[in-house]
Amino acid sequence: MKIALKHAHMIDPANGIDRPCDLYICDKKIAALDTAPEGWQSDKVLDLSGHTIIPGMVDIATHLREPGQEHKATIASETFAGVAAGITSMVCSPDTNPVIDTPAEVEFIQQRSQFSAYCHVYVMGALTTQLAGEYLSEMAALKQAGVVGVSNSLHPLANNLVLRRAMEYAASQDLTVFFHPHDHHLAANGCMHEGANATRMGLPGIPTAAETAAASTCLSIIEDTNVRVHFCRISTQRTLQMLERALYDGAPVSADICMHQLFLSDEDIHGFDSHYHTIPPLRSRSDLEGLRARLNSNVLMSLCSDHQPHEPDAKLAPFPATEPGISSLETLLPLTLKLSQETSLSLSEVIALVTTKPAQLIGIDAGKLNVGATADICVFDSQQEWQLTAENIQSEGKNTPYLNQTLQGRVTHTFVEGELVYQLTS
Repeated sequence: MKIALKHAHMIDPANGIDRPCDLYICDKKIAALDTAPEGWQSDKVLDLSGHTIIPGMVDIATHLREPGQEHKATIASETFAGVAAGITSMVCSPDTNPVIDTPAEVEFIQQRSQFSAYCHVYVMGALTTQLAGEYLSEMAALKQAGVVGVSNSLHPLANNLVLRRAMEYAASQDLTVFFHPHDHHLAANGCMHEGANATRMGLPGIPTAAETAAASTCLSIIEDTNVRVHFCRISTQRTLQMLERALYDGAPVSADICMHQLFLSDEDIHGFDSHYHTIPPLRSRSDLEGLRARLNSNVLMSLCSDHQPHEPDAKLAPFPATEPGISSLETLLPLTLKLSQETSLSLSEVIALVTTKPAQLIGIDAGKLNVGATADICVFDSQQEWQLTAENIQSEGKNTPYLNQTLQGRVTHTFVEGELVYQLTS
C-alpha cells in the first residue's frame, strides 16, 4: 500500500529533523518527505494534525517470558503491547527457559517471532551456559545465529576469572558484553535501597556499593581485554560518573538507565507495595536527581523499559518474597515526554535515547526516518491524557506502580515495515 501521513510534526534526531512534515510510505520504506513522489496515488491518507511522528522506539531490555514462562507472558502478547506503546524493535533477554545459550534457542525465538510477533524481536545470548556463571557459552555460534550481544542478565558469575575469560572470548568475536553491575554478595538478598527508608520499614537493603564495586571490577578487566561493555540498568549517579571517566580515558564502554529509575525513588515505597520491588532497587532521591543531571552524558546510549511482566501471584507475597520487576512497556512514551518537560534535555534529545542511540548500540538499521529507511514509525498525541488501567494495559503483566494513574501522551498509530500494526480505537 501507498500510505500518506499528512500534517504531522516530525522529530527524527538521527537526521536533525524537528518540524512539520508529510511522510509517504511505499514497499515497506519511506518513499518521500514533504512532497509526494511524481505520479503518487495514495491508497490511504491519514490526517495527523496535532500529532507527532517519531521513529519507532527501540527497547533493548525486555523480558518476553517465552519460552518457559508463558503463564507470565508470550512473545505475541508483549510485542503487541510494544506496538501499542510505539515500540517497533525490542531485545529479548536470555533468561528464558530454556536459556538462550545455543543457536537452537536463538532460532526458536527468531522463528516464533516471525509467526507471532507484531514488531522486530532481536535476541540477547547468554554469557555462560544456563546463566549458571561457570562455563562460557559458545559465543561464536551464538554470533553466527544472530545475537546482538551476550549477557548473564542478573545471574551471578562464579568468580572474576570467569568474567575475564568471558570478556576475552567476546572480544575475539567482536561481541558486546551487556553487563549488569550487581555484586550479589554485597546485595545479600536485599530488596530495597539501603538507607533510612529501608531501616524504617525493616527491609533488608542493597547498598550503593553493590553496584559501584561490580562496575569497578568490570572496568579493571576491560583495561586488560579491551572488550566493548555496555553497563545495564545503572541506578546510582556514582556509577555513571565512573563510566564517564572510563569513556574519557578511552575505555569502550556505554550505559543505559531504565525509565522508572528517573521518576521513582525509595521514598515512593509506601505500605510495602510490591509493585515498587525492583532489582536494582529504586535508589535515593539524590541518585535520581544525579542521574537526571547526567542524561546528556556521552556514555549514556539508551533509556529502556526493563519490562518484566508477572502474573498476579508473583506480587502477592510479603515485599521481600515477591518477584522483582515492573511491566513497563506502555509507560515508556509518556515518561519519555515527561522527562523532556522536567529536565534540561530537549524532546529531540530524549527521543534519541529511545530510538537512534539504542539502534546504534545493538547495530540494527532502525531509529531513523530518512528517505529509504524502513518505515518503522510511532505516531502519538502529546496532549492526550489517559489513565492506565488493568483493562486497557495490553501486556499480560499488570504489575506497574503507574496503574490507575493519569499519564499524558498516547500512541495513536504504529507502523512496522510500512504496515499499520496498531491504531488507537478509543
